[in-house]
Parts: sequence; structure tokens; C-alpha cells
Amino acid sequence: MVRGAITRIWSAAGAIAVAAALTLGTAPAALAAPKAPAKPTSIQIKGKDLPGTLIVDPSDGARLFDTLLAEVNWMSTAKPLTTAPKTDKLGPKYTLTVFVKTAPQQIYDLYPEAAGGPRAHRPAAQPGATKADGWFYGRLTMGETLRLSGVPLQAKPDVVPGGIGGGVGENIKVDDLDPVAGVNGFLGHMRDLLLVNGAVLIVIMFGLAGMAFLIRRKV
Repeated sequence: MVRGAITRIWSAAGAIAVAAALTLGTAPAALAAPKAPAKPTSIQIKGKDLPGTLIVDPSDGARLFDTLLAEVNWMSTAKPLTTAPKTDKLGPKYTLTVFVKTAPQQIYDLYPEAAGGPRAHRPAAQPGATKADGWFYGRLTMGETLRLSGVPLQAKPDVVPGGIGGGVGENIKVDDLDPVAGVNGFLGHMRDLLLVNGAVLIVIMFGLAGMAFLIRRKV
């Protein structure tokens, strides 16, 4: 009877060892976080009513840069939300190009004064890739963010939360708005949790092995 108990304990210990090995050996690989894309370093703005090309980067203010990036970055992977408006209802167009160092990454056309509210267009031809041509409803903060970036638009601080500058005056981080970064963080936490669980299983395994050894000595 005692020998049968010892056999069952060793079988349980073996099963726990196998589970721990699988947890520690395969879980980190399965949950390896995807590589985050390179963070944009500057944004170029062009428009017919601009005397030249505007360049906005973190040296102009991290809050301003992050807020301007947030106006367009979400459209990179979003599905189109609306059809193309009539041309005479769009108003002035401003083309924003997002750069990582000297390489363009994303291109968008913004229409802050379109009838019915700001509109944004994601051209199908994107740097290094082709995406579905899409139109989107822009954020109400679009015009004010462009104005603070140097575009000659009428000030509308009432549409921006927090008064003049609104979102620009708040500490907004691009990572907080980036779903890929959020997924990376979640997967990292899950991997750490599985590693802790694996360590606990190993401790239990050694405990059972010790108990089996003591019982065998007494027998």
C-alpha cells in the first residue's frame, strides 16, 4: 500500500515536471511580443495656402508633435468610415507625411474645414505598401492642431478639451494611443505570469519528490 502511494506521488511529480517544462519551454516562444514599429520622428505638412513645407518634430514640443501624430496615426490600420464627400464641400486640403528619420511611412490628406465636420483621406498609394483607399471622419481637434502646427486657420479653442491647446496642453503619449504597443505590453505581462507559474510548479515538484523520499526511508 505504501509502495503504491509512493508510485502515485512519483507519477504526480513526473506530470508536474512535464507541465513545468512545457510552460517554461513553449509559452515564452508562443507569446513572444511582435516587434513594435519604429517611432515617427517628424511630420511634413503641405498645402496650397502654405508658403512652403511645414516640418513638425519633437523639438517643436513633444506634446504638439504627439498630438499632431495622433490626428492621423489611428488611420494606419483602420477601416474606412465614410464615402468620399463632394469636392466642393471639402475646403482646403493639407497633406501630412509621417517620417521615420528621412523615410516617409504614412501619407494622409486632411480637410479640417469640410462641410459637416473634418474629413481625412488615406490614399491607396502609401510608402512601401498599398492600402485600401479610405475616407474617415476626422477629429474635431484637427483644425486647432493644424493651426498650432503653423497652418493659417481660424482659432477654434472651444472644440479642444482643456481650452486653448487642449490636447496639446496635456501630456499625451503616442504609445497610449497605439494598439500595437498595448498588445506588446499585455503579452509581456502574460509571459512573466507564465514564468512565475512555472517556477511555482517546479517548487511543488521538488516538494513532492522530498515527501516521497521521506516516506520511502520510513518504509
